[in-house]
Order: sequence, then C-alpha cells, then structure tokens
Amino acid sequence: MSTPETNVEVDPRLLEILICPVSRGPLTYDRERAELVSAKARLAYPIRDGVPIMLPEDARDLGEGE
Repeated sequence: MSTPETNVEVDPRLLEILICPVSRGPLTYDRERAELVSAKARLAYPIRDGVPIMLPEDARDLGEGE
C-alpha cells in the first residue's frame, strides 16, 4: 500500500466540478491523507501522483468517526 502524498494540492476549481460517482454528492479534500472524501457515500478516493482516482473499487470505506 502506498503512503499518502501530503504535499499534494488540489485545485479548488476541480473540487467544484468533481462529484462522488456513487452518491453524486460533493467531495471534500482531506489534505492529511491526500484523499477526496464523500461523506454521503462514506468513501474516500485516493489522489495518486496528483490525480484523483474516482473508482469506487479503489475508494477506502470510512470508519466510524471519520
């Protein structure tokens, strides 16, 4: 498993465009984990080499309290 890229910056315009492919809801950026988070779907999509990976099978399920 690769480690998160904590220095990745996400263009705010990208966050305005991208939606969760599962819930069709908005995403928030978790800088510490380098993920795009869908609270509604309870999934976190990784960002690899600066590219958001928006595949549900690659998303991490959010645990309790996340």
